[in-house]
Amino acid sequence: MTSLVMLAILLFGILGYRDLAVSDLPNVDFPTIQVSAGLPGASPETMASSVATPLEKQFTTIAGLDSMTSTSALGNTRITLQFNLSRNLDSAALDVQSAISAAANQLPANMPFPPTFRKVNPADQPIFLMAVTSPTLPLYDVDKYAEDLIAEQISMVPGVAEVDVNGTAKYAVRIGLNPQALASRQIGIDQVTQAIQNANVNMPMGTLYGAHKAYNIESNGQLSDAAVYRPLIIAYRNGAPVKLDQVATVSDGVQDEYVVNWINNVPGIMLAVLRQPGTNTIDIVKDIRKLIPRFYSMVPPSIYLSVEYDRSVPIHESVTDVKFTLLLAIFLVVLVIFLFLRNASATLIPSMALPMSIMGTFAVMYVLGYTIDNLSLLALTLSVGFVVDDAIVMLENIVRHMEMGKGPLQAALDGSS
Repeated sequence: MTSLVMLAILLFGILGYRDLAVSDLPNVDFPTIQVSAGLPGASPETMASSVATPLEKQFTTIAGLDSMTSTSALGNTRITLQFNLSRNLDSAALDVQSAISAAANQLPANMPFPPTFRKVNPADQPIFLMAVTSPTLPLYDVDKYAEDLIAEQISMVPGVAEVDVNGTAKYAVRIGLNPQALASRQIGIDQVTQAIQNANVNMPMGTLYGAHKAYNIESNGQLSDAAVYRPLIIAYRNGAPVKLDQVATVSDGVQDEYVVNWINNVPGIMLAVLRQPGTNTIDIVKDIRKLIPRFYSMVPPSIYLSVEYDRSVPIHESVTDVKFTLLLAIFLVVLVIFLFLRNASATLIPSMALPMSIMGTFAVMYVLGYTIDNLSLLALTLSVGFVVDDAIVMLENIVRHMEMGKGPLQAALDGSS
């Protein structure tokens, strides 16, 4: 029975060890929600007073809120809400959504999109940073491949929570109006804006009904690039049309020209990969690296992918170092026992107790949701001393009773009591 119990402990320990997540530190999950809002062109002061303040007033009514911090920059505001550990994050997210809806009528009417929120963990850090650059392609083309292709593929890797895109450079048509040209033709900026909005629509056109057939009229009024915008008629003066390129410079560009990532002196897009709690960082990074050759076959040859940071490398090195320390401690302890007892059979007992205890611990760690990290391995290393101390005290006492002339069974009973 003892042998079967020990084999069962060994088996479950091996299974638990294989499925344990590997990380540098234990998982710490704080109930935190981050709210983001954008208003292009607005100053940080305007963002703080017109966007952040109405939202903060509504957020203060949410129960269980421990702290709230906000940061306003040019064109965007970010508010971080941290709740106490007893608050359920899903229910807190519903309260945040309700607060955003309640503050909607107090926010600027020209915001391009309503505030958004997402659940975050401030203890999480990116485990993998990949740069996407190109010396020849425009940045908006690089962003298209980075966001629509590479980031989506990485986000489907098991264990990846999300992929943050830093330095986003979404495509936009930029129209620089010429004040003198507008004034000479007596055209206002509002007229130009209205003409562009009227020409750039995507609406159903209706249906033509005939005697025997009906035809759906389809028309995509979306203007796609600068070349299509240039001949756009914005007004008529003296019976002649005034085109957009006569009063403005129209060019292909990005939505925000003042934010860009420089990677090795080349503008590019940085992809930051975050992992799900309780997952194996080393396995996730291995799966991501396997995708890199496939990415090269799907993007133009002028796009380069470079790994700027790989968190699995220091994790693997530190965990391997601690594992070596643990094995070295076990070896030295067994060696000391043998040198002092000078009895192979007596040394075998604590030698077997050590690995069996550690393997059993891996099974319990898996059940309790622990990870293999520096702290848990350090605790195992320290526990080796406790296990050996108990084994040596018990063994020495039994040997003492055997030296008094008692039989092995009686000496074991008396020594352990």
